[in-house]
Amino acid sequence: MNRKVLVLSSSPRKGGNSDLLCDQFLMGAKEVGHHAEKIFLKDKKINYCTGCGTCLNGGKRCPQKDDMAEVLEKMIAADVMVMATPVYFYTMSAQMKTLIDRTCSRYTEIVNKKFYFIVTAADSSKRAMERTLEGFRAFTSCLKGAKEKGIIYGTGAWNIGDIKGKPAMKEAYERGKTV
Repeated sequence: MNRKVLVLSSSPRKGGNSDLLCDQFLMGAKEVGHHAEKIFLKDKKINYCTGCGTCLNGGKRCPQKDDMAEVLEKMIAADVMVMATPVYFYTMSAQMKTLIDRTCSRYTEIVNKKFYFIVTAADSSKRAMERTLEGFRAFTSCLKGAKEKGIIYGTGAWNIGDIKGKPAMKEAYERGKTV
């Protein structure tokens, strides 16, 4: 079955370690015939949620005029989502957290999705990434029918390219093929 795979790369560094793992996942998914797309969040203008309440109290869409509406449409349309982040001070990047916060206006429409998480860090311990995963799980717990399908850990990767040659590269590629 051909699936729509959306990869959300929140690295502030194009070609950074989590972004490289996104590319591997994408390559694997495309190789087996899935429609796969990566959104590099740094290339998008996504403002912070202002807490104005328009989407909650007024039942209207977010009034902000930025790229989030386009990204949210793709999130709603996807069958599979990959959420990727470098781990900074034991949590997700600001870019990813901003994206999650901005789903508020339509999060109830993000239903029945399979989720993969990609996390990279300079730390060599997977345990050091647990707070980040807790953040992802808190988000997906709000989504009807969300299913966590896998985690790709890119440990011991600080400088751009440190992840190359590590097992996580092959794992990301293989996971992409099996969505």
